[in-house]
Amino acid sequence: MSAIQNLQSYDPFADLGDSGETSTQQEYIHIRIQQRNGRKTLTTIQGLPSNFDKKRMLKIFKKDFACNGTLVEDEELGSVIQLQGDQRTKVMTLLVDEGGVDKKMIKLHGF
Repeated sequence: MSAIQNLQSYDPFADLGDSGETSTQQEYIHIRIQQRNGRKTLTTIQGLPSNFDKKRMLKIFKKDFACNGTLVEDEELGSVIQLQGDQRTKVMTLLVDEGGVDKKMIKLHGF
């Protein structure tokens, strides 16, 4: 009977609970790129600290990068800024230089 116990399902992340990866994941600012039709891309920014005004940041991004963008509210991710085109490096340099964000707190994702 004891040999069959290894067939039971085991969740490796059950030990972490709420104090595990989820709390450290919220500290990072994630800058991702998504492929649209053909060569078109979309840059998403999530996890901005609460001291940043997201609408104001969107306005700054749109003006400085000469692109269009929108602010999307997601149930799981919170506020997500979407920008047209591949703006990952520009967003990162603007946040580090002007926003005073530590470069270690920003995660770039994508190709």
